[in-house]
Amino acid sequence: MEPAGTEPDPAEVVAAAVRAVPGVTGLYAGLFGEVATHLAGRRVPGVRIDDRGNAEVHVVLQWATPVPATAYAVRRAVARLVPGEVHVVVDDIAGPGEPMDTGGGT
Repeated sequence: MEPAGTEPDPAEVVAAAVRAVPGVTGLYAGLFGEVATHLAGRRVPGVRIDDRGNAEVHVVLQWATPVPATAYAVRRAVARLVPGEVHVVVDDIAGPGEPMDTGGGT
């Protein structure tokens, strides 16, 4: 969460949009947290946006969610928010009964 009185970073806006896509359980920061945007005093796991506005998003999907259709929905949601290309990586599928990510990240 950003400090009071500041605009959210584009990576935070992208992360919120991705989490809102049906079938997405959360963002994936990688085994060592290497997939993230580092901001002053905080980080946005699972989202990288480069200087040209290209976005890389790493997600975990719900069990039995159609992977291609959900990845496409994520790509569409992010494409509205960034000027560059959007790359979606499905890193994992949450098994049946696994808890949903509430947006806290890794």
